[in-house]
Amino acid sequence: MEMAKDDTIIRFEDVSYEFSTRKPILDEVSFPIRRGMKLTLMGQNGAGKSTLFGLITGAVKPDSGIIHIEKGLSIAIARQVIPRDEMGLTVQEFFQKMFPKKVYDIDPRIDDVLEVVNLKAPHDRLIKSFSGGQQARLLLASALIQDPDLLLLDEPTNNLDKEGIAHLTKFIQQYPKTCVVISHDAEFLNSFTQGVLYLDVHTRKLEQYVGNYFDVTDQIRARVEKENMKNAQLHKTAIANKEKANFFAMKGGNLRLVAKRMRAKAEEAEEAMVDVRREDTTIKSFTIPTQDELSGDILKIESFKVIKNYKPSIVKKSLALRKNQHLLLQGPNGIGKSTLLESLASGQAEGAEIMKGVKVGYYRQDFSNLDFDMTVREVLFSAMPKHLEETMRQVAAGFLLVGDIISTKVGHLSEGQKGLVAFARLVLLKPGLLILDEPTNHINFRHLPVIAKALDEYKGAMILVSHVPEFVAQIRIDETLDLAK
Repeated sequence: MEMAKDDTIIRFEDVSYEFSTRKPILDEVSFPIRRGMKLTLMGQNGAGKSTLFGLITGAVKPDSGIIHIEKGLSIAIARQVIPRDEMGLTVQEFFQKMFPKKVYDIDPRIDDVLEVVNLKAPHDRLIKSFSGGQQARLLLASALIQDPDLLLLDEPTNNLDKEGIAHLTKFIQQYPKTCVVISHDAEFLNSFTQGVLYLDVHTRKLEQYVGNYFDVTDQIRARVEKENMKNAQLHKTAIANKEKANFFAMKGGNLRLVAKRMRAKAEEAEEAMVDVRREDTTIKSFTIPTQDELSGDILKIESFKVIKNYKPSIVKKSLALRKNQHLLLQGPNGIGKSTLLESLASGQAEGAEIMKGVKVGYYRQDFSNLDFDMTVREVLFSAMPKHLEETMRQVAAGFLLVGDIISTKVGHLSEGQKGLVAFARLVLLKPGLLILDEPTNHINFRHLPVIAKALDEYKGAMILVSHVPEFVAQIRIDETLDLAK
């Protein structure tokens, strides 16, 4: 009788990792990844999910413990940004670079993966000529083309429209090998997840759950409720024992010993209280204040540039935005939405004019308008005419930016935390014109209703681009401009 073969392809054994002395991420974590599993990696923004991927690919080395990887296992990860030195490559060269040896039949394979990410592109076109949304698809496709034994996907639905998400979902469902996904899109995750690896930001341990995504989030919720109830009971016991201890201590004599025992019991009860995860903390409700004394047309558009079949053309269209008017900008990936928003935000848009003296709040999908070398404090202060520490900290705390995060450089934050910094900055800026490019990217889905409410209630002029219909449905839209029409 032959032995059953262990189907573990990766095993973490007592792995610890610290991002910096004050930011431990993993504390003696052990878990297996088994062949053929479709797993979700869950955890709060900043818990270290992307770092865990880095440990699997070897880009990051553990401080202690061992990561066992099956011999000859191929691993591919969809990177989040295209490196500058790859921007000048053609589509074909970009994909060829994913392989150690030259692949001769690469063209049909490129067509197959571009089909999966719902992108049509000539193979001789330069990477830098694609829009941000299209580049995100190319990054995803560059992992898929490798057909690895283990596929790691970090926020793969960012920048994908509905059709793109449907194509990707089907691909993962049919993928015959192993796949681990980080995402905040609950419906997407539930369509293929068989288990969840849950990274707890407080205990720094990794818990494993079996079941689809919705089942597991229910299990986690139930566990939190149980822990809360247990804590309430222990808290009651501790208080009762402390009261008894005080009573006996005052009587003096032999009863002092009883008092000491009671105190010890109270301490035991306090120690037994579990650290309930504060995972489900949502950002506080917030308001983006509007710049004072604005009237008339805040923004006038006479014409704008669109890109169809890779050729730019100018479209004439008269449009004016006044205070309290919300405009939704629509159109497929690559038509020029982000380019238009960027040119408006920088005041460089031909055919458009922003009223003099208007403060523009710009939420950019790649956060490149935040200075990554500045600390969170410096970035938030840069939006304030007077540097009031208390006001800044109050606003930051509402966005869960507390403790060490305030003095951390923005470049060292997770993508989700950068998004929260961008929103905190808008609150402190008090803009007259708000320009939002995919403001749901990288943001924990629990925060989205809070953000939608703030945008819905914003009293200045607003332009929004978002491919998440459930999010847009919660925001008042007064006018829609479809670049494709």
